[in-house]
Formats: sequence, C-alpha cells, structure tokens
Amino acid sequence: MARFTLPRDLYHGKGALEALKTFEGKRAIVCVGGGSMKRFGFLDRAVDYLKEAGMEVQLFEGIESDPSVETVMRGAKAMEEFQPDWIVAMGGGSPIDAAKAMWIKYEYPDITFEEMCKVFGMPKLRRKAHFCAISSTSGTATEVTAFAVITDYEKGIKYPLADFEITPDVAIVDPDLAETMPQKLVAHTGMDAMTHAIEAYVSTANCDFTDPLALYAIMNKNMNLPAEYAVLSEEEMTYTQGGSDIGGFASAAATVVGAVVLGASYIWGISASKDWLNKKSNREGNLFTVLGRAADAIGEDMSKSAANFVRDAVSSTMVVALAPLSAVLLIL
Repeated sequence: MARFTLPRDLYHGKGALEALKTFEGKRAIVCVGGGSMKRFGFLDRAVDYLKEAGMEVQLFEGIESDPSVETVMRGAKAMEEFQPDWIVAMGGGSPIDAAKAMWIKYEYPDITFEEMCKVFGMPKLRRKAHFCAISSTSGTATEVTAFAVITDYEKGIKYPLADFEITPDVAIVDPDLAETMPQKLVAHTGMDAMTHAIEAYVSTANCDFTDPLALYAIMNKNMNLPAEYAVLSEEEMTYTQGGSDIGGFASAAATVVGAVVLGASYIWGISASKDWLNKKSNREGNLFTVLGRAADAIGEDMSKSAANFVRDAVSSTMVVALAPLSAVLLIL
C-alpha cells in the first residue's frame, strides 16, 4: 500500500502571505533565517497579519544554512517557554527544515535527536501546534514535503528526518518573496527543483499519481527557469515556484518506500558520466571548470543570460551528477 500526503492547504499567488490573517490561535512563533525576510519587509508583514488574526507573536531568528542540532534544541526550548499553537517558518529550506525539527521536540520534550531520525517512526504531532511553511525560494519544496535535513557538526553528518507527520499543515507560496532571490540562488534552487522532479519520475516508487506531477514540473522548469534567471519577474517566479512545489509533491510521494530512496536519475547521472567527467577533469582541471566550459560551448547558440544561467546552475554542488542531463533538458 502506498500513501500520498500533501499539506491541507496551499495558498499561492501574489499576496498569498495575507492568508496568515485567517489563522485561528492564541500564540504563533515565527522562525526565520539570516535576515532577508526582515530586510525586505516580509517578516514585519507576517507578524502584522498574525497579530491581525488576534495572536501574540514571538520571533526565533538567525537560523543558519544547513541548520544544526544545537539550533533545533534552542528553538524547541523557546517554543516550550512560549507555548505557541502555530509554528510559522519563513525563508528557504533551512529555516523550514529547522522549524520542522523544533516542532517535534516541542511536542515531545523528552525525545532525543536520534529518535527523531528514525525514518517514518515519529509519534503523532499536532497535540500542541500546527505548522505553516512560507517559502522564499523555488528549490527544496520542503514546504510541501515530509522531509527535513539537520546537521550534526560534531559528527560531520547530515541527518534526514522523514515522516508524514512533519508535512506542513499549510504552505504559502507567494512570488513576492521569491523575487528577492539573487540570480545565482535562482539557478541553484531551480536545478534543485529540476533534480527532484527527475528523481520522482525515474524512481522505482513512481505511480500514476506522481508521474503527471513530475513530468509537468520538468516541463515547467524547462520552459521558465532560464527566463526566471534572466528577468526575475513576478510572472516567472509564479511559474517556477509552482513547478517547484508540483515537483515536490511528486518527489515526496515517489521517492519513499519505507525509507528515503535515492532517485535513479542520480545513480544514472553518476554512472553515465563518471568516466568521461573523470578523464576530462583529470586532464583539464576542476570538475566545475569543465562543466562551466561545457556551458560556455552550449551558450554559443543561446542568449547570454541563458548561458550564464547554465554556468551558475552547474556550479552548484547539489546537482553535480544531474548537471549534464539537466543542462541539456533546459535548452531542448
């Protein structure tokens, strides 16, 4: 038996952040990262909307990229003291992933991090709080999935948390937030989303429910991502954020069979290109340099902005194995 779990509600489109006005509760904690949400005014707007809904609001700020176990524990302690009935995470994948882990620890103060890492073995949540994820990028789609990644820096290991219980109750996808991304981040997160969609489509756990979503997400990224990179317009951000989440729906359902399964596309990308890339990189230097030169060669028949996009995209360590395939898909 398979399971397909999505957020209860997904508010999308320009002005979707205002959905916070409709939330019902007494207290909300807002978890954010390094400052971009505050700098561009979105954090203040979110706080104002929650207060308009009649809630007392507290902030937990400064969540780092690749959030640590220590940050999770500090956040859970703040939640235990404040006792929110809504946890609202704003930003890229890191603040949302960290807040998911904090949520578990807040609901079960005695749970250990090791117990949290038991794949699909978490206790029932929502005894104390519901969860809202507000994405400012178009990459991980953690706002619609049952996954999070937390880093133990002492051990030097990234641990996946995986359970349907940590699927957000509400996802808010407002293109106004994504418009603030720098171009390189557009490329990196866009290739991340493309990777998820391809992984879902070629996964051994794919099904009739996930294939249409994966294929549409691939098509969406193929059509819109280079233009998004070049223009950074509201319209393009709307398309690509939608493609990211649709790919996330497919990835969440199709890359799980009792555990998180590595996408076959990742394996294919390594096996198909390993020998060639090794020969090229040994002869001509760093792998990223080789891929950058390939992007330049492809770029002879592309606009300057599209060539720059491919160059930025393939410099991302997240998609080394998929870069050759995805770069080709993006210009077909």
